[in-house]
Amino acid sequence: MRAAVLHEIGQDKLEVLDDVEAVGFGPGKVKLRIRATGLCHSDVSAMSGVLPQPAPFIPGHEGAGEVVDVGDGVTGLSAGDRVLVCWLPACGECPSCKRGQTQLCLAGFMNAGTPNFKRPGGDVFGFAGTGTFTEEVVVGAGCAVPIPDDVPFEIAALIGCGVTTGLGAAINTAKVEAGSSVAVIGCGGVGISTIQGARVQGAAQIVAVDPVASRREAALRFGATEAVAPGELADAKQRITGGEGFDYVFEVVGKSATARTAYENTRRGGTLCVVGAGAMDDNFQVNMFELFFDEKRILPSMYGGGDVLRSYERAIALWRAGRIDLESMITHRVRLDGINDALDQMRTGESLRTCIEL
Repeated sequence: MRAAVLHEIGQDKLEVLDDVEAVGFGPGKVKLRIRATGLCHSDVSAMSGVLPQPAPFIPGHEGAGEVVDVGDGVTGLSAGDRVLVCWLPACGECPSCKRGQTQLCLAGFMNAGTPNFKRPGGDVFGFAGTGTFTEEVVVGAGCAVPIPDDVPFEIAALIGCGVTTGLGAAINTAKVEAGSSVAVIGCGGVGISTIQGARVQGAAQIVAVDPVASRREAALRFGATEAVAPGELADAKQRITGGEGFDYVFEVVGKSATARTAYENTRRGGTLCVVGAGAMDDNFQVNMFELFFDEKRILPSMYGGGDVLRSYERAIALWRAGRIDLESMITHRVRLDGINDALDQMRTGESLRTCIEL
């Protein structure tokens, strides 16, 4: 079958090959035929080495498709079912799951170290234990979440990661209050979803911050009340909050420099929500006096900060009701052969989300 493979960490191009085989099918597993997958910035971060991932590997974790086959012991799924890919399934048994913090379950991360593809030259890993830049993939049954018939595959794919992450940051983690002021730093697919989440929560002012003009323009269409370049944030802070700072600032880039900017633009007693996935050696620093004196809440948000199955259902309900716009987030569509063009568009900020149709 065909798949896009990264041979070595640090390479910026993928090679589309037709000699890849999905492996590992058996008890507790399902084989999926991928129909649509989104290109998420985490895929690029894994390729560059910012996020740890063994190579060679097939990127992609934001996918949707159909069940081809189910292994022994799998219940609730059958061949032909339409599903989205959950890259962080809950085991239901660990302490995090029992506390209701299923987004912190580590069981799914354990899958990342087990190859689920092979080629004549050897094993191939799937990013985050999945790997959706391919025609077929074998995953644990918990990774396959049934979707209603009225949800298109490309919409389901977005809900599988970026939309859930961004909406959840505003709704679950930060719990944005109606009438509040919000700034969102980084307006790709996750940032746009964060903006939509803040709008759903009733924020009065939502300032989108991004260096790319097209993304700033897009942010206004998705609910931002104002969109500024990074150099204009200080002026927006002064005009909108009287210099006090925003009630909520979301960092959706994954860099300590932007996290520090976010902290400085959060009012005393306000909330900094860190959504971006960054590198292990990139350290965010605050001094002990300001940490105590400013009483700013620093809240990391992992995969939307809540139960992902409930978050999927909520996203679908909001989409059906017209409260969030998911179709317009897909700015580019390509076939698998166009994956490297899609990567370039993401790196330059030209795209919000690219849908790869398989």
